[in-house]
Amino acid sequence: MLRRHALRLAPAALLAAARGQARPKLLYFTRSAGFEHSVVKRSGGQLSHSERVLTEIMARDGIDVECTKDGRVFDGDLSGYAAFAFYTTGDLTGPAPDRSPPMSAAGKRKFLDAVAAGKGFIGFHSATDTFHSPGPQFEIQKEPDPYIAMIGGEFVTHGDQQEASLHAVSPFFYRNIGVPSEGLSFTEEWYACKNFAPDLHVILVQETKFMKGDAYRRPDFPQTWVRLQGKGRVFYTSLGHREDIWTNPFFQAIAQGGIAWTLGKFDWDIKPNISTVTPGANVLKS
Repeated sequence: MLRRHALRLAPAALLAAARGQARPKLLYFTRSAGFEHSVVKRSGGQLSHSERVLTEIMARDGIDVECTKDGRVFDGDLSGYAAFAFYTTGDLTGPAPDRSPPMSAAGKRKFLDAVAAGKGFIGFHSATDTFHSPGPQFEIQKEPDPYIAMIGGEFVTHGDQQEASLHAVSPFFYRNIGVPSEGLSFTEEWYACKNFAPDLHVILVQETKFMKGDAYRRPDFPQTWVRLQGKGRVFYTSLGHREDIWTNPFFQAIAQGGIAWTLGKFDWDIKPNISTVTPGANVLKS
């Protein structure tokens, strides 16, 4: 499944190389101002698990990855990056337990402006647990933080790790990326989110019916989606908490497909479908 997907993307990379075009560069930002997940934790100066895996799978698609936890990168020249990928937590303009340099307020604005101007954005797992909106945790906010408005959803809570099912609802994606429309399940730490953007094109739906825990006593809600932020393309999946998820071929196919789309390697109809495939998305408790 993953091999077929990689081969479909390879000709585009080879064509770019033949024309002398520079390989696109992805900035993978993994600063944790809140909880630091094991998949982004570095040890002995070596790249983290997710940094190594993402670099390897992107190399197969002709994409370079630059990994950093230094928020000062957003004060510099961002023109060399085709897209930004975040696996982050907390207020990135504040201090972090690992003492990594924070993103400045100006850097945050510059980053959001770059996405709106046409850069791609990819969010993994706790990217929605970043720059929270002001207001009560278990309520919907009318004016979410600008970062939350860009990514399209905001983390509320999660229950115990468990096996749960996802339902693919974007026909082009599951027909061309190699992900089954039904019968897709993982053991994972599942995020329950809120403040969903009304223009989401949902790719994977979180099926809550058989899930355990109060966090999931709510209607089905978006789990993986895309949207446009101005001229920029945004892709998010809440998958990615566990190390084995990052080496799972279905997760890798989902990530490769989403990243390829953010970089403009292919197009498909991403008209908003959140109100039809997850009509109760913003009902936080059933």
